[in-house]
Amino acid sequence: MSVILATAALALPAASSAGSAGLTAAPAGTRAMWLWGDDPADEVVDWASRKHVSEIFVYVSPSVLTNGDLARLQEMHELAAPLNIKLRALGGDPTWVTNHAAALAWQRAVVSTGLFSGIHADVEPYLTPGWTSSLQSTETSYLKLLDKLRLGSTLPLEVDVPFWFGEYRVGRTNLADEVLRRVTAVTVMSYRDTGTGPNSMLAISQDWLARGKAAGKRVRLGAETGPLADCAYCTFAEEGETRLQEAMTEVDAATRTTAAFAGIAVHHYSAWQALPD
Repeated sequence: MSVILATAALALPAASSAGSAGLTAAPAGTRAMWLWGDDPADEVVDWASRKHVSEIFVYVSPSVLTNGDLARLQEMHELAAPLNIKLRALGGDPTWVTNHAAALAWQRAVVSTGLFSGIHADVEPYLTPGWTSSLQSTETSYLKLLDKLRLGSTLPLEVDVPFWFGEYRVGRTNLADEVLRRVTAVTVMSYRDTGTGPNSMLAISQDWLARGKAAGKRVRLGAETGPLADCAYCTFAEEGETRLQEAMTEVDAATRTTAAFAGIAVHHYSAWQALPD
């Protein structure tokens, strides 16, 4: 996942708009994490259990059915299920913005495993050349991709988003709002090394939380733990585990009346493990 500091819709058939009725903040301590590596299933599930993680975004290769990784994922599912830990299939590539066929092929492979309770897409269209050379068509193609993924299976669709999507427009509408119309939930890459206060995880996510409430969609915040040479204040790599936990507790306490708040996801398993105390 990239950390890009920048500033950015389209009404397609069957786009959803749920409204805010019935949304309540996730219970304090609601946690998820990204898993990008091929770490042993037992170690991952044990860590998740000890850290009270209830959802793991598990990277799934497009070649999962043939590359030998299926057994590890099956083991992870068998270990996670009794602990009520959900596995969501994690995948994505900026090229999917225009190569919808590749994205849909990946999704079909995911669904065929029967192991996952949802789709978690990390596509990041702003990493494509089209974001600077042809912004409107790139945004439109990204939204069409989300429509196809939503209609491509019955699994809930969640996407990773930068905190600044609300600054962009597509035609007469807002990019963040249009993303929310097409997905079940979003996870904001709210990468800061403080939980609350100025320029914190919560502060930079306020726009998404407000839009999520209006749309009736869940908004999860993200915490970075890997080293970032170009943005030291975007990660807990230096602050360590104790400060990470304190910051997440601060966010929990500050969001008790924030209807769209869906908890916090930690990016990512191997970096989280490596944090100093």
